Amino acid sequence: MTSDVSQTAKAETGGWRHERRTPSLAEVFGTIKTRRSGSFWRRLAAFLGPGYLVAVGYMDPGNWATSLAGGSKFGYALLTIALLSNIMAIILQALCARLGVASTRDLAQACRDAFPRYVSWPLWALAELAICATDLAEVIGTAIGLNLLFGIPLELGVIITALDVFIILWLQNIGFRWIEALVIALLGVIALCFGLQILLADPDWAEVIKGFAPTTEIVTNPDMLYLALGILGATVMPHNLYLHSAIVQTRQVGESIPEKREAITLATIDSTIALMFALLINASILILAAATFNKTGQTNVQELGEVHSLIAPLLGSAWAPTLFGIALLCCGLNSTVTATLAGQVVMEGFLDIKLPPWARRLITRAIAIIPAAVVTIWYGEKGTAQLLILSQVVLSLQLPFAIVPLVLFTADKRKMGELVAPKWVVALAVLIAITVIALNIKLLYDFIAG
Repeated sequence: MTSDVSQTAKAETGGWRHERRTPSLAEVFGTIKTRRSGSFWRRLAAFLGPGYLVAVGYMDPGNWATSLAGGSKFGYALLTIALLSNIMAIILQALCARLGVASTRDLAQACRDAFPRYVSWPLWALAELAICATDLAEVIGTAIGLNLLFGIPLELGVIITALDVFIILWLQNIGFRWIEALVIALLGVIALCFGLQILLADPDWAEVIKGFAPTTEIVTNPDMLYLALGILGATVMPHNLYLHSAIVQTRQVGESIPEKREAITLATIDSTIALMFALLINASILILAAATFNKTGQTNVQELGEVHSLIAPLLGSAWAPTLFGIALLCCGLNSTVTATLAGQVVMEGFLDIKLPPWARRLITRAIAIIPAAVVTIWYGEKGTAQLLILSQVVLSLQLPFAIVPLVLFTADKRKMGELVAPKWVVALAVLIAITVIALNIKLLYDFIAG
């Protein structure tokens, strides 16, 4: 009898150590209706949204710093690295969507349900550290944007960024679609600002196209290789893997295998489109730096505030610095919104806590924002570039502990059933994981070696 019960429990958990419990972001779980009939485009429209929240993490202020440095120093040559890193991100985020739909678990829940506590609790601590590092870069970006546009001191700007938690609470109460709408609207503003700046910069479009083609100089030139590693290493963010696997579950998905398979396809299309948009923004930053700074011989531009002061005389327009500041502020606001949601996913997923939504949101936000605010205020304006580098190094330490479980879970037929990732996707994901981990170890070694 006992044997029969244990076998039944094992069958129900489907290869997991524990049964699925309350989902993360429970207040918005399955709240968005989807279409199971009608045209393909109508069915796809219901799934569009989560990918754009994920795309925000691929264009945060840390990415801005590496793209600006790469464009100012080497012109358009590193556009090929931006493209390669985006392809890697597309595959990893597709696995996140697959995990969320197929197992109805986010990555944090999957780690909790697959590993014993002595493994899952350290993974939770590392994930929280990654959220703090992510918030550090985003808080800096928002504070600098407020300073550039309105003259607000950096220290006060850092505190103001904490108010985003109330915006999220309000929007989530009226529907998760409103959070997605806010993020997409801010992304549209960013794209418009960079579009106008690029028109003013008038880049060499033939060189831009050539920049997307691989060149051996990236490998043979040590300085170029270092910046290429920086762009690749700063691309895949650990918190995005946790976030995407959770917010894809805001959609109502049927229980049958065909329905789930279609949901995975539509969610993957959503994230792929959004990440191509992120590539457009990152490429725009690099193109702008190449067409303004590299063209005029200013090859060592890294500070975001420095860009703001230099860009007006180079582009010949008083509006150029304002456009840059608006884009930076929108980027910072977007990033803090998604990082806050990711923090909630990480805490709820790993710990399975039972608190009111407002209390969970305030706690997870405080865990991330307080260390970031203290460090930013301590360093002041002159240390922002070093803080952005520090945040990327911390993220590099945590990255393997998010990528490896994701690949293991989605490749395991006991856990994923008929929706297990195809072998060729798994092979690519393993190659990407090894590459990203190796590059991040290289960045970490270079950081320690000075």
